[in-house]
Amino acid sequence: MDHAHIKRRHFLGASLGLSAASVAGPAFSAEAAEAPDAGKQPEGSGWEKNEVIQNARAAAIEVLKPSKKDLEHGLELHADSLVFETYGFAPRAAVDGDAMRQAAEAGASDVELKDMREAMSMTRYVTDPAERAEFVQAWEAAGVTCIFQNAGEEGQDPLRLVKRLARFTYATDMLPDFMPKAVTPDDVETAKREGRHCLYFSGNGVPLTQQWLTVEDELRYVGVFFHLGIRMMHLTYQRRNMIGDGCGEKANGGLSDFGRAVVAQMNRVGVIVDVAHAGWQTSLEGAQASQKPMVASHTVCTALNDHIRSKPDEVIRAICDTDGLVGMCCIPSFLGGTGDIAALLDHIDYAAKKFGADHVGIGTDVAYSSRSTAAERKKIPSRPRGRAEFRSLWPGDALKSPPDLHPKARQSLAWTNWPMFTVGLVQRGYSDDDVRKILGGNMLRVARAVLA
Repeated sequence: MDHAHIKRRHFLGASLGLSAASVAGPAFSAEAAEAPDAGKQPEGSGWEKNEVIQNARAAAIEVLKPSKKDLEHGLELHADSLVFETYGFAPRAAVDGDAMRQAAEAGASDVELKDMREAMSMTRYVTDPAERAEFVQAWEAAGVTCIFQNAGEEGQDPLRLVKRLARFTYATDMLPDFMPKAVTPDDVETAKREGRHCLYFSGNGVPLTQQWLTVEDELRYVGVFFHLGIRMMHLTYQRRNMIGDGCGEKANGGLSDFGRAVVAQMNRVGVIVDVAHAGWQTSLEGAQASQKPMVASHTVCTALNDHIRSKPDEVIRAICDTDGLVGMCCIPSFLGGTGDIAALLDHIDYAAKKFGADHVGIGTDVAYSSRSTAAERKKIPSRPRGRAEFRSLWPGDALKSPPDLHPKARQSLAWTNWPMFTVGLVQRGYSDDDVRKILGGNMLRVARAVLA
């Protein structure tokens, strides 16, 4: 039996057992507990013993209340599917609190400490055995094949953008047997076939020299970062730049002339245009300008919750007309309503029924964090609070929780609950083919078309 089949068996055994243990009510108990392999301890990563993952799974089941049939079919379908997240984050490690405390006491600047914190959370699972074990647990519980990984800090400066790219290049270089870097859609399919996981890189911003000598000069780093492995870029992030207006701007001014040149260059090079954080008019005009499929990688539907990070029907239609997709995210304040896994499924439902299942994906925009995170952070001396970073200038109540928030909303949307997203789609009557498209087939198609 090959590695992929062994992992599938372990995933199903642990998932069914954990789900049965999490459920109360007549739809489960004895029946679910008697599911094949439900009571056996799989020989995998041990994620079924991780209380954070257990509690998140229980929260999702409490909201969904799936039947035994839907639960079993959903878990099997998830195990068999290529799952390609449209935007997200690899599980995060805890920092080394003692090392950061020593650096702070030695006079490290805020910038140095921020870089240490970022480097540790993004790569410490490479060198620390305990962090790596939990990192593997989270991946195995989620059953995700590939994440379109946030691998660039918000902004345009190439030196700023290259830091996160270096972190994840290092991580994938050091863990090639578990989480290699994918540079083509074929690499993603290979990872699924071999029972591995992988990262496909998003740059989170268009790298610009910002010298403004010529349009061509400003665009040349798009190709450089493509050569480094970047396959998707945000046109804007929250605020206005030379490309267009971000979603946080009241003016909603749309795409600039230079922005149209950026879209054309991304199309030419083979980088996916992403308008997740762009304003509505910028998103619309970006879609109208793009000659290749493009995306809003992690968003929601304005028709269900009018939020700066949502997209209205007109914008979603324009994105779909490029043969692109909208990825629904797992942020309660964006989802509105109960802000839980049911609310996520509502947004998927709306987009799939209105625009077609071929144009919907899931980009959670959330990450699993090591259980040691809080304890390690307590070791770091507190510092005076600084001014809000430019990238964090959210308007008004943009991040305020919805008034009807389910008490376990965030737990139900945990990154490790990807299998429960699949169960929820099965519950709502989606065909297996459409579920596979939403889980990853659509993102794979867009990636292939743009790279071509």
